[in-house]
Amino acid sequence: MKVKADVLINASAEAIWQVITDIDQAAERISAIEKVEVLERPVPGLLGLKWRETRTMFGKEATEVMWVTEAEDNVYYQTRAESHGAIYISSMRIETAGDASRLVMEFDGEPQRMGARIMAALTGFIFKGATVKAIQQDLEDIKQFIENGK
Repeated sequence: MKVKADVLINASAEAIWQVITDIDQAAERISAIEKVEVLERPVPGLLGLKWRETRTMFGKEATEVMWVTEAEDNVYYQTRAESHGAIYISSMRIETAGDASRLVMEFDGEPQRMGARIMAALTGFIFKGATVKAIQQDLEDIKQFIENGK
């Protein structure tokens, strides 16, 4: 299941990058995130950053361990998580749009085990729409924080 959402933010790529890479403060900026615990912090940079994130998804609390697998400062980073027989890859990318910037988030969930494949085939269409809405809300929360300081 691949999904994508974006939002236009009245800020520079550098300002957006500072917010989206401050994983420690994500729970204070994104309404669906309940708690973040950094497990491994690389020095220097973002590549290899690993954290445990607890968020509300589909009305339930879910905790996943995520880590940064690719990053280019002020441009994008990609994360990976493995859970429930699937691999989840997500990315946050900043695109220049005149005086503003577009923040684009992509999410891809690939089932690895037979049970996960069957569930994805049976229920994937239901979760796709809900996942797009959740990602869009995360982006709107980030926009609100950057543009209004809250």
